[in-house]
Amino acid sequence: MAAYKDLVGQKITKVTSNPGEPKTGQMWYNSTNGKLRGLGIIEAWSSASPLGASAYRFGSAGANNGAVIGFGGGPSGSVSNVTNEYDGLGFSTGGNLGTARYVLAGAGTSTSGLAFGGNSPTPGYRNETEEYNGSSWAEQNNLNTARGQIAGGGSQTAAFAAGGYSGTNLNATEEYDGSSWTSTGNLGTARRDVTGSGTQTAGLAFGGNPGPGVTNETEEYDGSSWTSTGNLNVSRKEMGGAGIQTDTLAFGGQEPSNSNKVENYNGTSWTANSNTLATARYALGGAGTSSSALAFGGSPSGTAAEEFNKSTNVITAGAWASTPSLGTARRQVGGFGHTTTTAVCACGQNPPALSNVEEYDGSSWSEVNNIPVARVKPFASGTLTAGLVGGGESGPTPASQASAAEYDGTNWTATPAIPQACLDPTSLGTQTASLVCVGPPSPDTAVLYYNGSSWTSGPAATPVKMASASGNGTQTEALVYGSSPSQTTTLEWNGSSWTSGGALATGRDRGAEGVGAPQNAAIYFGGNNPSTTELTATEGYDGTSWSTRPNMATARRGLGGAGIQTAALAFAGYTGSDSSASEEFTGETSAANIADFTTS
Repeated sequence: MAAYKDLVGQKITKVTSNPGEPKTGQMWYNSTNGKLRGLGIIEAWSSASPLGASAYRFGSAGANNGAVIGFGGGPSGSVSNVTNEYDGLGFSTGGNLGTARYVLAGAGTSTSGLAFGGNSPTPGYRNETEEYNGSSWAEQNNLNTARGQIAGGGSQTAAFAAGGYSGTNLNATEEYDGSSWTSTGNLGTARRDVTGSGTQTAGLAFGGNPGPGVTNETEEYDGSSWTSTGNLNVSRKEMGGAGIQTDTLAFGGQEPSNSNKVENYNGTSWTANSNTLATARYALGGAGTSSSALAFGGSPSGTAAEEFNKSTNVITAGAWASTPSLGTARRQVGGFGHTTTTAVCACGQNPPALSNVEEYDGSSWSEVNNIPVARVKPFASGTLTAGLVGGGESGPTPASQASAAEYDGTNWTATPAIPQACLDPTSLGTQTASLVCVGPPSPDTAVLYYNGSSWTSGPAATPVKMASASGNGTQTEALVYGSSPSQTTTLEWNGSSWTSGGALATGRDRGAEGVGAPQNAAIYFGGNNPSTTELTATEGYDGTSWSTRPNMATARRGLGGAGIQTAALAFAGYTGSDSSASEEFTGETSAANIADFTTS
């Protein structure tokens, strides 16, 4: 019998504690607890950041669950040309399809994708084909047979299209070579709402609607003809699928009831997977591999997304969790702090202007010294022991709008008067190097600097009004985003000039931010949008574009925020109920799954 070292290339070592970063395949004997240990494989679905808007019956493509696109979609009578891009953290909007449609198919990757077929109210079933380069779609030669509810697989330059519907169920198969489509061997069973996976020379088609009802039929494709193989355990249609012909994952669908079931195909037969979707749904998007898949959108969930991972790591999805409430309920507050255990909530309204200040230590809020001037909608920046709060409204006394105060962790000290009164400002930076976009009153594009002892007018006004906005960064590398009324505007500042940044997925104002985050790692949560009023939406910025993050539990606007992109705190605000509510965001984490082994 071969030794473990000969098989794996590593020997079993004796240690007194578990290694900090064990390698895949590594085993060790822990002499402290007398256990043989190593890395165990885990299969699990975990919640992912949601889509920015509801989507189903769209095409999808992607190589793994960290690089996926979904495109088109919509219910009957309503179609979309939107492309949603997923980067492993959240969804952002990519380039639009040239032809809006739904029930189309996809193939390839997020930067080399293919969209083909589909349906639209006018003129009906489509034969359009488009290629995606990671930012835009380009029209290519059409399918020979216009159709929707179609199966697809392969790459941008070697794809297959099978089955579908164009007034009747189809069994026609076509191959794409990067330029044109060629008809080839037909499916054994004509059907629509069929799911595909694999490559052009090793494809798979499973499930669907042969009319009437649903089927569990599975067929394999060798590049010229289809052969029946082991059937799904559960008949269904409009599933998500990911993987290759000999290792595919099928999930969701309609039985006709909405399904959360998951099955694995090994090249011969399907096996039920006990790790089911958290949200039962059909007409969803699916992409990736059998060990790294993404399920997203679909009906009735709309925006929900889930990642499947089969690995030696325990992956904990990012999420918001409730924390103890503020002592004083309030809204339109000033919030600052670079960590979730050193946050400050200052001022606000309930309903008169407040001077109350509270600190959060990671477990509870406590009342501390009041700020000298009560105010509503102030700017706030800095840290627990070096904060800056100013501007805003304070009842009938306009002079208070031009005042500010520094906080040292205990006491407040007035700063020199601000050069311009500001009713609805935003600020970023530190106590000794702050930048303030003043908002109204006019001139409401003005920018002010504070150096710890005096205020000066900034060298360049913002190109557009940024009232009720939020910001992150420093005096020389800043980001300001969201503005009234519910804008998607993002501005980047390099210390001398403003340029446009990536647009927010959700237009809004009066949101909060993790004030310690740098320009290229901002987080923005909550806010106001006329169509929904208070929002739960959370987005992250990577220096180029915004993408979704898990939603807050409590919708709110006029809230306070603290922390960074991977660890943020939201508190107070208009919530429709409890304006003292507080919650904490923790980003996705991954840790080695250390398992015990026995020789029995």
